Amino acid sequence: MNDFYLKQMELGPMENFVYLIGSKDTREVFVVDPAWQVDTVLRTAKEEDLKIVGALISHYHFDHTNGIEELLESLSVPVYVNKNDLNYMDVSKDVLKPIDAGTKVKAGNVEIEMVHTPGHTPGSQCFHVRGHLISGDTLFINACGRTDLPGGDPKQLYHSLTKTLMKMEDQTILCPGHNYASTPTTTMGEQKKHNPYLMCDSLENFLRFRTGVAERM
Repeated sequence: MNDFYLKQMELGPMENFVYLIGSKDTREVFVVDPAWQVDTVLRTAKEEDLKIVGALISHYHFDHTNGIEELLESLSVPVYVNKNDLNYMDVSKDVLKPIDAGTKVKAGNVEIEMVHTPGHTPGSQCFHVRGHLISGDTLFINACGRTDLPGGDPKQLYHSLTKTLMKMEDQTILCPGHNYASTPTTTMGEQKKHNPYLMCDSLENFLRFRTGVAERM
């Protein structure tokens, strides 16, 4: 029986997607990227009889993390962040649990794997769970994350896209970190066919496509 629970919520002024993911059976869930309207997240969990057991952070940027402290005012739960983003976080390090690539956490019987995808930030990570990929700002529908902010690296992003995410099964459902497209989700198969950043056949072409000028390798 598929007891996977996923709820996608568009919150805040930057069209962020905040997610609740976990188990239908035990009603335990993680909140992905608590930001902006944390009261809405908490109210939704209460209305649907869900217990939030932790927070998963895709990357350190303010628009994905500004609700952490408000969340922790109401709940005492772990907040998981990739160790490579730890020093960028504008949150007390005492409340964060640094993790490595490949770390797995569970809500009931639903296991969530952390997939390290550096490039947008050094510690950017996606969350792979029950045929879904919650991709933060690493991969959008027909686009990808920017690399011109502190810690960004276009070469790392290219490798994350081509060596990690392109290997995901075609039927994997892509759930991005912002509502930037005409549809809120798609499949990795569709992205492999239509996302121009996944279709670049070399690092040089990827860099040229992103910047207009090929960067020195």
